[in-house]
Amino acid sequence: MEYLNLNNGTKIPAAGIGTFLLQPDEAEASCIAALKNGYVLIDTANAYMNEKAVGRAVKASQKAREDVYISTKLWPSVYATEDRAIDETLARLDTDYIDLLFLHQPVGDYVGAYKAMERAVQEGKVKSLGLSNFSEEQIKEIVDKTEMKPAVVQVEAHPYFPQTSLKNYLDRFGTVIMAWYPLGHGDKALLKEPVFTKLADKYGKSNAQIILRWHTQVGNIVIPGSKNEEHIKDNINIFDFALTEEEIAEIAKVDKNVRYYTASKEALQGYLNFAPNFDEQK
Repeated sequence: MEYLNLNNGTKIPAAGIGTFLLQPDEAEASCIAALKNGYVLIDTANAYMNEKAVGRAVKASQKAREDVYISTKLWPSVYATEDRAIDETLARLDTDYIDLLFLHQPVGDYVGAYKAMERAVQEGKVKSLGLSNFSEEQIKEIVDKTEMKPAVVQVEAHPYFPQTSLKNYLDRFGTVIMAWYPLGHGDKALLKEPVFTKLADKYGKSNAQIILRWHTQVGNIVIPGSKNEEHIKDNINIFDFALTEEEIAEIAKVDKNVRYYTASKEALQGYLNFAPNFDEQK
């Protein structure tokens, strides 16, 4: 495993397992398989409804808590009770602290929620803070109105949409990107780009492994999810080779400035109004 240095003096694994869209039993099995196969980072969220399953997987792995990096996210509907919501998140994960806590969506009183997260850091409940799906303008608002710079920003990022402008902005804070849709939502056109096929042949890897390795070498954290243990193994088997600077420059040429998902105003309002009972998750 390789690690990235964060702006608060901590480190984060460069690759982990994501649990988006996984049912609790699926998330538990995937995380157990991941931890067995060399992963040390698990990404979950209130809204994924599988935090309890992640907590069970960590316990089942019999790894020391400090040997597993857990990131999770506060959902907008809990921003109004953010201090309590953080304690409830800790209880669902069955842990004393969260390594990285994100604000999941930029709606509601996200500045107030971020300040509560800062209090949680001071109380030892959270190690690092992050923002998920925030724009550059919204990140600037957080930076201007709070004390702790976000350590990680989680956004859509892949070779077709490498977030070049956002990364240049974040560099001034030492903030790193965690990429969701790191493989472009499984887009075959992206996966089959000739440059990835050529490099896969050269290094004896799959096209997906080439893309994931590109991410880590340009400073992104990747969290691909899978229910298939062989795919889980493959997704972490990317640290035994390194792309050259020339190859990374060649990959940069496939940038199309095209993303696969953009939340509409209606969707964002829906996030604010959607308030499931998170403690009912299995």
